[in-house]
This record gives sequence, structure tokens and C-alpha cells, in this order.
Amino acid sequence: MGLSISWEVVLFFVLGMALLYGVGWLLLVPFQKGLYFLFNSLVGGLLLWAASLVGGNFGLVAVINPFSAILTGFLGIPGVALTLLIQNLL
Repeated sequence: MGLSISWEVVLFFVLGMALLYGVGWLLLVPFQKGLYFLFNSLVGGLLLWAASLVGGNFGLVAVINPFSAILTGFLGIPGVALTLLIQNLL
């Protein structure tokens, strides 16, 4: 009364696990990048707000809008500097 598992079952099990791993990885990586983008956008918005608060005394104004949030989300702190530069030079 031995248990015999054919090699086809083992092969399909391994292929199924590899497919499950691949699909899980494809779903997880964009989620992590989205969280990273959201975190950068929030930090960039806070930095723009702080720059407006401090820079208001010197005539340096930063408007927080969807474009500046996306720019700071992609670029981080250099995006904050670029947003300040664009808004105050143009």
C-alpha cells in the first residue's frame, strides 16, 4: 500500500507554485512603488507647505496643487526645489 505520486503531478505542482509566486510578485511590486510615490508626495507637500510658511517672509511662495504634488512625488526633495524655482521664476 505505497503512495505513489506520478512525476506529472509533481511537475504541475512546481509549475503552479512558480506561477503563483510570479503573479504575487507582479501584484506586490506596483503596490510598493505606489506607497513609495504616495509617501514622497506627502513629504513633498509638507516641505512645500513649510517652504511657503518660512519663505513667505522673504517673498518665496509655493502653491500646493496636483502638479506640484506629482512632481515632488516623482523627484522627492529635488522636486520641491524645482517647484519653488518654477513658481517663483515664472
